[in-house]
Amino acid sequence: MTPKSVAFYTLGCKLNYSETSAIGRLFEDAGYGVVPFNQGADVYVINTCSVTDFADRKCRKVVRQALRQAPHANVVVIGCYAQLKPQEIAEIPGVDLVLGAAEKFRILDFVDDLTKAPGNGLVHAGEVQEAKDFINAFSFGDRTRSFLKVQDGCDYKCSFCTIPLARGKSRSDTVENVLVNARKIADMGVREIVLTGVNLGDFGNGTEVIEGVKPKKEALFIDLAKALDEVEGIERFRISSIEPNLLTNEVIEFVAQSKRFVPHFHVPLQSGNNKQLRDMRRRYKRELYADRVATIKELMPHCCIGVDVIVGFPGETEEDFLETYRFVNELDVSYLHVFTYSERENTLAANMEGVVPVQERRRRNKMLSILSEKKRRHFYSQYLNSSRKVLFENSKQPGLMTGFTDNYIKISTAYDPLMINEIGLVDLQDIDADGTVSATYRQLQSPHHEAQI
Repeated sequence: MTPKSVAFYTLGCKLNYSETSAIGRLFEDAGYGVVPFNQGADVYVINTCSVTDFADRKCRKVVRQALRQAPHANVVVIGCYAQLKPQEIAEIPGVDLVLGAAEKFRILDFVDDLTKAPGNGLVHAGEVQEAKDFINAFSFGDRTRSFLKVQDGCDYKCSFCTIPLARGKSRSDTVENVLVNARKIADMGVREIVLTGVNLGDFGNGTEVIEGVKPKKEALFIDLAKALDEVEGIERFRISSIEPNLLTNEVIEFVAQSKRFVPHFHVPLQSGNNKQLRDMRRRYKRELYADRVATIKELMPHCCIGVDVIVGFPGETEEDFLETYRFVNELDVSYLHVFTYSERENTLAANMEGVVPVQERRRRNKMLSILSEKKRRHFYSQYLNSSRKVLFENSKQPGLMTGFTDNYIKISTAYDPLMINEIGLVDLQDIDADGTVSATYRQLQSPHHEAQI
């Protein structure tokens, strides 16, 4: 009997990628062959995001593409969009199965039922439940780094966000189990782990209590970071994103002297205007954000800082937007992720007055995107004619390999097959037209390279 095959497509955040990889291993353990999306598979699993309307439309497009590759395939949709709008997805032509947050890690049970009765139009939808348990996950196999999920859900009630509805309340893995997973990843030969979660800095909220063991205190994110810093075999830990009110001085000071945590923070801002921050129900003012950036740069002048910003939020006037623009422009940050606000059902912001026209939202997005490129090039230019360590990975361009420095500068250099997934020292030279930095390899950093020769 020919083994069944499965293909995956992931939309959205690093957390989704970690969960897709974990679900992929469940299929492999059950005897499925994981194949590329465009090869044609018996089962297609689409892991969705629902942060923007674009993500919803993208889901529909991916379903159509899957059925073009394999018209008789079973199509399964999971993830945040599936949790929020199961009936809407069930009505997409070709979708056979819709699983919410509490069900996606039992996907094999549902798929088995589906394959036993092919063609009967079975759709499991509309009965999704809130996810209450923490299910650990990490990605492996497609990159030189692994995304390790340590936290899920969110207790914050930002007025624009549906993620708490999609992923439930904040809950975390135990420090002990995270360490077990980190060591597994190290044994697989991965050099860098990116810690992921919905609200990563909230780690410790909802941590499992082991029966008969009374913890001395609740383990917080700083405790997890200190424990991971001692894990042998992983040369780099990277924090994916952390809220400014949870990015404490203790965390910043720890990273500054850490053995393995790299100088790179991604800190959501959303608006540089306190009126907007209040209406967004964020838990800080812009003054706190500026203080966090100043503290980081004081202790780690070379640190890369990424920023999330939303434009076109209801009530954002032109002066409000310009205040955000000026605030971000004056901050010593390295790049921006700019999001155009889109109305989401069941959020407070969807019913707020002062709707900003879509064309105006796009104009503001373009202005901040241009500023982001200027910020990135300025940050990169500070390190030209200097040397930094890079984790090398394959490039889509023949004859080249790419990688990121510890402080998240993307480089490209001449291909050396023995250096893939290794850390080496490079000289940073020029910023190329595509925004990467051309570099020349200087010396070996990782001991693993010598063992392969």
